[in-house]
Amino acid sequence: MNEEVTFILDTTKESMEGSISHLEKALVKIRAGKASPVMLSTVMVEYYGSPTPLSQVSNINTPDARTISVQPWEKSLLQEIETAIMNANLGFNPMNNGEMVIINVPPLTEERRIQLVKQAKSEAEDAKVSIRNARQDANKELKKLEISEDLLSNAEVDVQELTDTFSKKVDAILTVKEGEIMKV
Repeated sequence: MNEEVTFILDTTKESMEGSISHLEKALVKIRAGKASPVMLSTVMVEYYGSPTPLSQVSNINTPDARTISVQPWEKSLLQEIETAIMNANLGFNPMNNGEMVIINVPPLTEERRIQLVKQAKSEAEDAKVSIRNARQDANKELKKLEISEDLLSNAEVDVQELTDTFSKKVDAILTVKEGEIMKV
């Protein structure tokens, strides 16, 4: 096969893999009832005048399935951390005991579970759109090449197979996440 065609296929595959990894990162942030340090991955704390990820100024642990503990390396940050968690709008109510910030992760209601499934489906649909855009870009690039009709149609078939494969991966990932969310 033509080098340019191979390059376009490889680039397309990389782009689609990027869509899958983005989806996985987005789904990790959707909590399924169990406490996880990743839930606080988006929280930024004001540290010496610059916004810093919470994980870089404290230890984040989950002593049990319903609790997250955040122990800052500097006690003076307790109030800042508490405020940052509240401002992150994650639905958590942090408590400060003078040593660390403790967050009780409330059990999910049926209504909240349905909202989270909708959110997961939305993320999956975004990933599929991204995959389809990668397919469209690849087909445009292939049409620009000066290659035979046969080679062009074979390459387009390869691009479609990649698209189908990655769309199935998205569906599989979504199915697993839905199961996690709906499990009581």
